[in-house]
Amino acid sequence: MNKNIIAMWSGPRNLSTAMMRSFENRRDTIVLDEPFYAHYLSVTKLNHPGKDEILDFQSTNWNEVVEKCTNTSFHEKKLCYQKHMAQHNLQGFDLSWIKDVQNCILIRDPKYVIASYGKKLPIEDERHLGYIQQADIIEFLEKENGITPPIIDADDILKNPESMMKKLCKALDIIFYPSMLQWPAGTRNSDGVWGVYWYEGVYDSTGFKPYTNKEVNIDQKLANVYENCKKHYDTFYNKRIKL
Repeated sequence: MNKNIIAMWSGPRNLSTAMMRSFENRRDTIVLDEPFYAHYLSVTKLNHPGKDEILDFQSTNWNEVVEKCTNTSFHEKKLCYQKHMAQHNLQGFDLSWIKDVQNCILIRDPKYVIASYGKKLPIEDERHLGYIQQADIIEFLEKENGITPPIIDADDILKNPESMMKKLCKALDIIFYPSMLQWPAGTRNSDGVWGVYWYEGVYDSTGFKPYTNKEVNIDQKLANVYENCKKHYDTFYNKRIKL
């Protein structure tokens, strides 16, 4: 296993870009932003904001993307942190490459994910939210490597960023740097072209935002989606790194 490649598997609207900022602010780390996004759009034909730009920006070839994700040339950096959307892992495509890198799972209560994602795109299928694919990834790694990958909850990070980032770094066997808690506002060259449609909150941020307990009401039409995702989330939550 190459422990210098860290693949973080999240769903949408889940602190994933802030986590990318955190790792990119380490002096020893380069980041990779959603490398399978173009492939995902090319196969699913979903009409996401900036779709044509994304398809021009990235390779749509699964094998080429895997090669990029497993490439050990980090431009003189020690670590390569990869922000992945779990839903980009489509049925029928080979997951075997992930057993040779370090994997982490970033989770969030689906009521918040549904409320936030629904403001951007219609939720037509629970597979668009990544919980099913996160379960597949965890099951695969438990079977192949014999261990559960580190699982972290977004709310735990927001409640105590320093404690949770220290625990995550320990689980990954890497040094924690205080620089992971704050970063300059603005865009990055490493951001995907879709950032202008999705990253407005992160562009303005200089660190993890304080935790707030928000009241969220789920549309009755999405009640079954919520319940199905919540079952997976509860399983993940019980396996997570605890605050």
